[in-house]
Amino acid sequence: MSLKPLVIDNLVAKVPIIQGGMGIGISLANLAGAVSREGGIGILSTAQIGYQEELFEKSPLRANMLAIEKQFKKAKEIANNGLIGFNIMAATFHYDRYVKRCVEVGADVIISGAGLPITLPELVEGSQTKIAPIVSSSKGAKVLLNTWKKRYNKTADFVVIEGPEAGGHLGFKAETLSKNIEQMDDEIVKIVETIRSFEEDFGKDIPIIFAGGVFDRSDIDHYLALGCSGVQMATRFVVTEECDAPEAFKTAYINAEQEDITIIKSPVGMPGRAIKNRFSERIKHEQVPIEKCRSCLSYKHCDRETIPYCITETLLNAVTKDPNDALIFAGSNAYRIKEKTTVKAIFAELTTA
Repeated sequence: MSLKPLVIDNLVAKVPIIQGGMGIGISLANLAGAVSREGGIGILSTAQIGYQEELFEKSPLRANMLAIEKQFKKAKEIANNGLIGFNIMAATFHYDRYVKRCVEVGADVIISGAGLPITLPELVEGSQTKIAPIVSSSKGAKVLLNTWKKRYNKTADFVVIEGPEAGGHLGFKAETLSKNIEQMDDEIVKIVETIRSFEEDFGKDIPIIFAGGVFDRSDIDHYLALGCSGVQMATRFVVTEECDAPEAFKTAYINAEQEDITIIKSPVGMPGRAIKNRFSERIKHEQVPIEKCRSCLSYKHCDRETIPYCITETLLNAVTKDPNDALIFAGSNAYRIKEKTTVKAIFAELTTA
C-alpha cells in the first residue's frame, strides 16, 4: 500500500516523512533540500547554524541569524522550492529572535521542543509558517495546548511525538527509559485522543507525527496504524551522500555496534542518546573545562559554574575536530547502518509497499 501525502493545513508533502533537525551542523541545507526534493519535509537545525560563518567566534548570534537565511535559501534551491522548515530548541538563548528570523526568511514549518515552546504562537502571529510542538506524553501535550488555547486562542498546526528511542536529548528520565519504550505505543494512543479533542475545539485537522527509532517501512506502517499521519526520521539520514556531517562523523555511525549506543547525561539536565566513544567515557568521571561560552542556552538551562561540559563545545567538536573526542548523538537504531547511501535510495525503500 502506498503512503498517503502529509497534509498540514495548506501545505502538502507528497511523502509523510519529516527529516529530524540535528545540530550542530548535521542537518543543514544539503540534507534538508535533498529530503524535500524527494517529497518529504526537510528540516534545518538552528543550533549554532552559523558555525561556519567567519564572524561566528566573535558574534555567534549574528552568525546564526545570517546563516538561517543562507541555509534556507540554499535548501529551497536544492528542493526545487519544496517544503523546508526549522527545528528550534525552546531552551535556546534569544529563542524569540530565532523564531522571528525563521519566519522572516519564509520557513514553511517550525518544530520546537527541548522545553515547552509556550510563546511560539505569538512569535509566528500573522505569518504563513506552521508550528508544531514536540511532546512525549499526553499530559505534556494537554498542558501545552491548553496554555496556547487560553493565552492565544491558537493550537498546533501539527504535533511531533518524540519517543524514548530518539537520538540526542530525550524527554524522559534515564532510569525509566526501558519502561517508557515498552509503554510508548499506549502513550501514542493517549496523545492521539488528546489531540483529537483540540481538533474538535478548533475545527481543524492536526496531523500527528511520530519520531524516535523509526527506521524502516514496517516502523512507518506501525505508527500510521496507531493514528499518526506521518513520521520523523533523523538517524536514518546521517550516513547519506547528502548529509552535511563530516565523513568522520558518518564513519562513527557505520562502525557502531548495538552495545555502543549509550545514554549520557547532558549538562542541560536531560539524558541523551549517543555513540559510545572516548568522550562519552571521559565525562563519566571528570568535568571537561569550558574553553569558551557561546551563550547557546538560556541561563535557567545552563549553570556555567557546575555543568560537567559545554554542550555546544562538544557538538561543535564533533563536526570540526575528531568526533571520537566529542559527543555523537544518535538514535537507538544507528548501529543498523553499515554503509553509505543516498536520500533518494532511502525514500525509494521507504515508499515501496
